[in-house]
Amino acid sequence: MTHFLVTEEHPEGQRLEDVLQKVRADILHRCTKITEDIRPEAQQVLENNMRVLNLLTDAINLAQDSTRILDKAFGPSQAAKGGPPRIGVE
Repeated sequence: MTHFLVTEEHPEGQRLEDVLQKVRADILHRCTKITEDIRPEAQQVLENNMRVLNLLTDAINLAQDSTRILDKAFGPSQAAKGGPPRIGVE
């Protein structure tokens, strides 16, 4: 069972790209709180967060691409309504 994503067992879940976008927004919010902290540790954390943001953006783009592929091949997902998965085995 998944904790965040839509499945037959968890129809109230979210799409992967939506979860990743929320995580990215949270990280951006945290970054705004440390941008003016000139201590080396804060600057290293900021730099790390910037790298994580880039990786998250890449992951969001990949997840959106997968959604487009599935939508084109099989139509909109019905998992949120308790429908079967579009691909994979049960």
